[in-house]
Amino acid sequence: MMADSNGSSNKRSDLRLRLASAVVLGPLVLLITYFGGVAYAALILLASVLFLWEWLSITGAKQTSPAALIGYAALVASAVFDHLDLSAPSFAVILLGSCAVYASSRFTRTGRWAAKGVLYSGLSLYSLLVIRDGTEGLLFSFFLLFVIWATDIFAYFTGRAIGGPKLWQRVSPKKTWSGAIGGLVLATLLGTGIVMIAGAQNFLPWALLAAGLSIVSQAGDLLESAIKRRFDVKDSSNLIPGHGGVMDRIDGLVAAAIFAVMVGLISGGTLADPIAGLGLS
Repeated sequence: MMADSNGSSNKRSDLRLRLASAVVLGPLVLLITYFGGVAYAALILLASVLFLWEWLSITGAKQTSPAALIGYAALVASAVFDHLDLSAPSFAVILLGSCAVYASSRFTRTGRWAAKGVLYSGLSLYSLLVIRDGTEGLLFSFFLLFVIWATDIFAYFTGRAIGGPKLWQRVSPKKTWSGAIGGLVLATLLGTGIVMIAGAQNFLPWALLAAGLSIVSQAGDLLESAIKRRFDVKDSSNLIPGHGGVMDRIDGLVAAAIFAVMVGLISGGTLADPIAGLGLS
């Protein structure tokens, strides 16, 4: 009984810590997103650099290696190009940087993982920046954040309340199908409600997009779990109290942002404004 009591106490303490961190960081992120500009670009660049730093630490690359330095330089260059309204170079430098990282590592296994990290963190940096700068930039950025946050929150509480079959036990033993479906449904409803309140007339495309983003964000979460399990790591770092590292906190967001930009580009958007291709306005 004592062990069960201690376990329950630790879980409550961890939940309180998670909530406290969310209460502090959530409004701050929304405020910076609202104002946009240099502050927002700096926030996204910082998150991307920390994301890559954690990725390299997990996969075994040295932070002072030429590959790591090239990767960080590519992220900074991409952000600078975006600030100068040079979207094509901002996108291209990520692709070139990833290739350069792999080549500088002499095409080793560690180098391949480092290159993947640069590509993933770089595309998330590019995506989050062009989303905020483009069509319905503020609304879409808020929509994206709330859908991802709602997916995480409602999946957690729905899964705990209902339980049931595991989603992918080998990779993430605590996630359930009930949690995944609960997160999907409630995040879709919340995302649609936000754009309706904002005055959007045609809310069906927004609802479909919210559902797609919720699914992709959960896939991004599973992807990070699979990578950590492959390298036998519990948390990406301890930067955020109660949440682990930056990767642990934004894994779903970066996957969803990249997905939104990819769909926008396929649908006729441009590198400078991919979301215009979705026809939401």
